[in-house]
Amino acid sequence: MQKRITGCILLVLFVCMAFLNANAQCSICTKTASQLGEGPAHALNTAIVYLMLTPFAIIGFIGYRWWKSQKSN
Repeated sequence: MQKRITGCILLVLFVCMAFLNANAQCSICTKTASQLGEGPAHALNTAIVYLMLTPFAIIGFIGYRWWKSQKSN
């Protein structure tokens, strides 16, 4: 029962997040990146994505460890 409730909550959260407008950069970063040229702008975008993925990786690792410990009980 708890797995079903958790799955429903996650589904609702993912659907809600799919319809949000998101901008990857602030207006100042966009202006700076356009002035820098192709190479540095690409590096800036890669750094932004890297910084975004780090917390997700940490949370995923913690969730996986929690899931494995709950599965063994």
